[in-house]
Amino acid sequence: MAAASVRDIRLDLFRGLALWFIFLDHIPTNIVSWLTVRNYGFSDATEIFVFISGYTAVIAYSRMLEEEGWPRTAARIYRRVWQLYVAHILLFVAFSAQIAWVSIARDTPALIEEMQLMGLGDNPYRAILEAALLKFRPVNLDVLPLYIVLLAAFPLVLPIMVRWPWFVIAVSIALYAATCRLNWSLPAYPDEKVWYFNPMAWQVVFHVGAACAVFGPGLSRLDRFRAPLTILAIAFILFAAFIALSWQYNPLERLVPTWVARIIYPIDKTNIDILRFLHFLAIAWLVRIAVPIDAPGLKWPLWEPLRRCGEASLLIFCIGTFLALSGQVIVSHYEDSILSQILVSIGGIAIMCVAAYIAAWFKRGNARVPARTRAANGASK
Repeated sequence: MAAASVRDIRLDLFRGLALWFIFLDHIPTNIVSWLTVRNYGFSDATEIFVFISGYTAVIAYSRMLEEEGWPRTAARIYRRVWQLYVAHILLFVAFSAQIAWVSIARDTPALIEEMQLMGLGDNPYRAILEAALLKFRPVNLDVLPLYIVLLAAFPLVLPIMVRWPWFVIAVSIALYAATCRLNWSLPAYPDEKVWYFNPMAWQVVFHVGAACAVFGPGLSRLDRFRAPLTILAIAFILFAAFIALSWQYNPLERLVPTWVARIIYPIDKTNIDILRFLHFLAIAWLVRIAVPIDAPGLKWPLWEPLRRCGEASLLIFCIGTFLALSGQVIVSHYEDSILSQILVSIGGIAIMCVAAYIAAWFKRGNARVPARTRAANGASK
């Protein structure tokens, strides 16, 4: 538990990077999205975000569990869950209004169907209820509900995780396997839909991240197998890159043997196909080797915008989701020109960074106020 309380600057850096990637990937036909991991393998930024969310959950609450007990820790977690829920509802309202406004202003009713908001017009009262229950969401609003469900269950998992992490991993993998095998899912709205990110499957990424935080320096035991694990990770990443690039280039697709395609397809995202999970773990292993926790380059000023975005992850995710639709509209207005895609991508990331710096400025100000209050109280005594 002491190891879990140590702050790892890499968490904020890679969470910020994941938020940038999510923004870029949510703009259709965006040439800048070729800089993200999505086009070079089976996994994408979602796995990064969920894994780090599990890791940071242990860091944030394990010490409180030890010092203040389970009831207070659970209360703090559910306060965070409530903040996430409110943020999701506000984002849903703003996002839906943005879609409606663009559809009306540009006379493009197909946009409402493309963004999966038809249910709001067909049965608005039912849609509002289902939105409040996290079952009705337009496109690109699936990550926060997943995080809300995972964090809502975390108070029950945390006491077991800090004592018996291997037991939690075993149960998590068993639930993941049963979900994939039996096709368990959570219902969504309209009635024929299911959750795009199935929490019963994606929990394995969250809990593996949490377990890694508990293990802390104990993960160094794997270094005795560093050479074979690194070779396997590189080989699997190269294989995944070849398959992913074959989806874009027909000459590569013809090189994929039929028996290989029959084995690996479909690569499901809803239940996080095992190939996606293994691909993420391979990347995580190589990142751990290449970027140790004490790497001096982590504190270079060049990476500060990424770190700031990672520190204000909820705010930046909401802003990035809203800006992605704005970017989609702007790019389509200019007929998907490459220049518009580049400018929209740079402009969106710049706005996200400015918002992150403003959030950090407010946070520093709020931290000073209690300190001044304590000093004044001490002087009065």
